[in-house]
Amino acid sequence: MSQLILLLHWWGGMMLVMVGLWLYQNKHQDAGIADVGWAYGLAGAAIYFSLMGTGDGTRRLLLALLAGFWGIRLGTYLLIDRVIKAKAEDGRYQNLRRVFGDRVKFRFFVFFQGQALFVAIFAIPFWTVAMNPQQGLVIWDFIAIAVWAGSIFGEFWADRQLARFRSNPANKGKVCQVGLWRYSRHPNYFFEWLHWWCYVLLSIGSPFWWAAFTGPIVMWVLLRKVTGIPYTELQALKSRGEAYRIYQQTTSPFFPWIPKEKA
Repeated sequence: MSQLILLLHWWGGMMLVMVGLWLYQNKHQDAGIADVGWAYGLAGAAIYFSLMGTGDGTRRLLLALLAGFWGIRLGTYLLIDRVIKAKAEDGRYQNLRRVFGDRVKFRFFVFFQGQALFVAIFAIPFWTVAMNPQQGLVIWDFIAIAVWAGSIFGEFWADRQLARFRSNPANKGKVCQVGLWRYSRHPNYFFEWLHWWCYVLLSIGSPFWWAAFTGPIVMWVLLRKVTGIPYTELQALKSRGEAYRIYQQTTSPFFPWIPKEKA
């Protein structure tokens, strides 16, 4: 029970952080800062649990390195891409402003606190790793490192391919079908989801190892059913029309797979 307090402590700290980020978005009208806080918050959680956990020290160090790097890389990318360089607020949040109407400030406050709760939920796999008492690294840990490395590289490569495609003026209004995007409509989402399995593997041997499944399960639901693929594809259909509809018919939505022939 005493170790469960660590999760509650981090959740409470993130609630305060999100209040500060909510005040920032009130001033700058840019709620994209919530995504940055979420990513950095998880990196901080991994490092905090690594320091305060009671599990094997080598595995806790590994957790700090893997999850810390992942969160800092993602947070920095979001900060630069969606806050510093962005010419306008992300379309998802512009839409939320219209939906929230006159109560936009209060509803965004609730939304930001929801982000704090999601940090706590996604930090559960980190917590289970930090509690793993199994001494020394075993085969599952090395498989976890391989999964982590492959998913981080895959997500980076997918983002780079998309950025390169969009940077070419001749591709304006076209659908990216190069590289990984030929085999999945959302390879970046796939590798993001795959990354969460490495903490399940690192948790094997922990008394609460089953709790680590919250990472890939909740991420799957969010990406496939809530804010990931549904919104992204709605926007793509609006901007690319029939070309994107054909892309939907021929290309796997999530798992990379051989594309079909055009209907």
